[in-house]
Amino acid sequence: MNRDWRLFCGDAEPRPVTDWPAPPPWRVFTGGEAPTGLPEEQGPGRRYVISETDQDIVNTALHLHRPLLVTGRPGTGKSSLARAVARQLCLGDVLHWPVNSRSTLAEGLYRYDAVGRLRDASLTGRSDPHADVMPSGVTEPDIGDYLRLGPLGTALLPRRIPRVLLIDELDKGDVDLPNDLLTVFEEGTYEIPELARLKSATAQVRVTGPGDERVSVIDGRVTCGTFPVVVITSNGERDFPPAFLRRCVRLDLKQPNAEQLRSIVGMHLGTDAAARAEALIEEFLRLRDSEARDLATDQLLNAVHLRVSGAATDFDKVRETVFRSLGDTDD
Repeated sequence: MNRDWRLFCGDAEPRPVTDWPAPPPWRVFTGGEAPTGLPEEQGPGRRYVISETDQDIVNTALHLHRPLLVTGRPGTGKSSLARAVARQLCLGDVLHWPVNSRSTLAEGLYRYDAVGRLRDASLTGRSDPHADVMPSGVTEPDIGDYLRLGPLGTALLPRRIPRVLLIDELDKGDVDLPNDLLTVFEEGTYEIPELARLKSATAQVRVTGPGDERVSVIDGRVTCGTFPVVVITSNGERDFPPAFLRRCVRLDLKQPNAEQLRSIVGMHLGTDAAARAEALIEEFLRLRDSEARDLATDQLLNAVHLRVSGAATDFDKVRETVFRSLGDTDD
């Protein structure tokens, strides 16, 4: 490795990089060749660090077939919990619905491209896509080509073994969204009006996920067979209505303690890295707890990776960067 770890120096001299630095394990993506030589702890079966009390809360939600509302500071593993449940119980890929201020219940259930269907109907000689009669010899556009079930809509498909649905950062959504979810959570069913008003009883519609998988929807209504495993995350930025809370099992994830941090570091970077990171773990805990810095666990992982991998040859110069408080907004 070069004595100077800097790839970018800010001058005008071109310096082609022939040996791109290896990423931290949590920044490895699926395209191209997978890196080799990673610790065994980083395999697909790596565990999720969680206390027995919190395990009991998760299992309570699973047995009651109720949504699990997970609150906690950023970096406490709220979103990772959904993936850990799906991985351990072999429930397939997580259906992910990231919520923002513009999210609506309809968006989570399905999307209908009415404009695209109208355009294609016009191109085939029919100006009204809802007309009962097509011109002779003209094939009507299949409405299933213009409908795709959203993450929530896909999760509610009738199955014996459920899918896992992650509704991420619900507190960032519109104030009415939690109440809009109540009926769907209680009844496990929803209607697609665009299909319900058709005379044909069955339509083939696409679902959320890779490829072009389709499912049959009869009479425009979807009703789940087994309630999905719903994990809802919140950063605690606002309160939810009591009626919504009553229908959820609530889990408040605390900041990990020293023992849990050692396990997390070992899981992601290997037991050798965890043994060499003891001083950094102690420093992280001191900054987080004694100096009340707003720090996330992944900041510790970043620091350990830079120190142990040797990427930062002078780690002390970037120490303040990786341990900067999340609440520090000064430019």
